[in-house]
Amino acid sequence: MTLFKNYIAKQWKLLLLPMFAMIVSICADSSYPYFQKIFIDNIILGHMDNYLIIFLIVVASVALTHGLFSYLNEYLFDKFALIVCKKLRQDLYSKFQSFEFSFFDNNNTGELLSRIIEDVDVVWDTLSFGLRLLLEAIILFSVSAFIMFNINKTLTIICLLVLLPVAYIGTIMDKKFWTVYSQISDQTAEINSIVQQDVSGIRLVKAFAREKYEISKFLKVNKKFFDLNVEQAKIVGTYGPIIELLTNAAPILMIVYGGYLCIQGNLSFGSLVAFTSYIFNLSWCVKNLGFFINLLSQNKASMGKITDILDRNSEITSKENGYNPTEVKGDIIFKNVSFSYNNVEVLHDINLNIPHGSTVAIMGTTGCGKSTLLSLIGRYYDVTKGEILVDNVNVKNWNLETLRANMSVVFQDTFLFSDTIKNNIDFGSDKSESALIKAVKDSAAYSFIKEMPEGFDTIIGERGLGLSGGQKQRLAISRAILRKSPILILDDSTSALDMETEFKVLQNLKNDKKKATTFIIAHRISGVKDADIILFMKDGRIVEKGDHSSLVKAKGYYHSVYSHQFQDFEALTLEAN
Repeated sequence: MTLFKNYIAKQWKLLLLPMFAMIVSICADSSYPYFQKIFIDNIILGHMDNYLIIFLIVVASVALTHGLFSYLNEYLFDKFALIVCKKLRQDLYSKFQSFEFSFFDNNNTGELLSRIIEDVDVVWDTLSFGLRLLLEAIILFSVSAFIMFNINKTLTIICLLVLLPVAYIGTIMDKKFWTVYSQISDQTAEINSIVQQDVSGIRLVKAFAREKYEISKFLKVNKKFFDLNVEQAKIVGTYGPIIELLTNAAPILMIVYGGYLCIQGNLSFGSLVAFTSYIFNLSWCVKNLGFFINLLSQNKASMGKITDILDRNSEITSKENGYNPTEVKGDIIFKNVSFSYNNVEVLHDINLNIPHGSTVAIMGTTGCGKSTLLSLIGRYYDVTKGEILVDNVNVKNWNLETLRANMSVVFQDTFLFSDTIKNNIDFGSDKSESALIKAVKDSAAYSFIKEMPEGFDTIIGERGLGLSGGQKQRLAISRAILRKSPILILDDSTSALDMETEFKVLQNLKNDKKKATTFIIAHRISGVKDADIILFMKDGRIVEKGDHSSLVKAKGYYHSVYSHQFQDFEALTLEAN
């Protein structure tokens, strides 16, 4: 119903012309058997030779009309299907863009690709071919049956009674097909997911010499896909011959009984010939019922999965008439903030007051909640308890687009598109060349970009293929700097930089005239020691807070990390002295 209500019904005007063309085409096609009757009964047996030229002109005109309107019918139905599927893909993609991070945490890439590619292709097949086939069959069946009734009612009823059980068989096939195709759709998504992951991680696979393991894993999934398709073939093999038998029985009965009527003089020879053609028209319609049910079952399975996505609402939405300031300072307050993920509380009672322009560094053990804490500011996830204020306004009351537009984030997992360096940094913001150059200089990326064969126009591989980890991080930082947002988050984004480059980048950020409220997650003391506020987290709690000097004097967790990282340096200093 979603497909009809939201897409087909809204484009119904586009169906008027192809439907008209279909009716004209089928009426023209249905006239050929009747022309056979006229030719045999009137011109040949009736010796009306003087009408032959006129007859041939009429037949040629009908054939030309049939060809022209058949072309229009097929072309316009295909165009209608393409328009509907274009809108369907756009809506799916827009839905993906609106969903919160947790949706993508729980759905793999291959499955989502299957929805927007394979499943939409099934819908296209259904509309461009299946719908046209169904309508053609209904109209052709109706026109042929009407003409047959006018020729001989008894013979028509006998033929229809033979074909009637095919409709019942069709309902059985539909149920069986739907179950299989739903599983085939899921298995297609799993295959896509495995291939996508293995291609993306092919270097890891080869580095560990795990090609055979990955092949065996794929073979298991592919075997299940094969078995499901064999099951589908069994359904066709079981019911297909029965449909074929019934559709072939109708012409045989017609020839036997029609021949008897013809011998008795109750049916003309021309009518028998015409009736033979019309019964084959009916048989063609009924035979295609099985194919249409097959296609319809695929469509039901695919649309079911597409509808699940289209009907899903994002768990994080922008408040209607939300706070939309013209200027954002970047004051941030955490009030008694707790956060749960999959019903497990991972952040506990966080309280912070960060003045705008401050630099806040966060340290802690792996998995202690550092990245999660910062992801709450932009509402990539929503707090479970408490509230977060930006410029004294709860982030839930902000216009979501405005809030995120005033933030620049460099994630822990650096992502670069397969595009030019310029487009990766600019990211559609159309900044000036001078602003672009300043951003890459501030991120210490200018030197290696100049050495590239095409400079800023150099195309880099998918996910930054061909660049070192440090180069990728510097490009990602350039992208964030260019945005000039009042809030900047660097989530362990200097980990691949040497200490000298890291120092340059952080100093450039600190010396910016319009300094952003900056959050830095790092594991090296060198990356956090100059921050205004340093937080140390453990098990989802802030266990230490202060600046470098105060935390070293406190001799707690921060001092322990400091001592560990600088003990070799101090030993070397003593040795040098």
